[in-house]
Amino acid sequence: MLFYLSLLAALASLVMVGYRYRASLPTRVKAFFPSLNHYTPLASFSDQARAGLSSPMFDIESANIAEGDSRAGLDEQGTQEVLDIMRAQRVNFDQARLIRHNQILARNGIDPSGMPLDSKAITRL
Repeated sequence: MLFYLSLLAALASLVMVGYRYRASLPTRVKAFFPSLNHYTPLASFSDQARAGLSSPMFDIESANIAEGDSRAGLDEQGTQEVLDIMRAQRVNFDQARLIRHNQILARNGIDPSGMPLDSKAITRL
């Protein structure tokens, strides 16, 4: 009985670890679980607008779709980051864009107000 219980616990922990690190699983393992590969690139402005990547402050529907913009759409990496923020933090599109923008600023040593965090930076003359 104890053997089966420990076997069940080992299997459950293996499943949990596999789910946690599913993004870094080899493609051979992912092929057995097609539901883990849920991301499909949004190739056009209309696909991105349908996915919720438009708002009155950032209107791709009237500015790009209605005018027949021939470009491929928004940056794929940026849209995926915004979608991840929207999903993880349960915020709307504009708030997710602001969060992503502040993260980019922080990575580059700039605080959200736009001032550099470097103490040696010259901000006045």
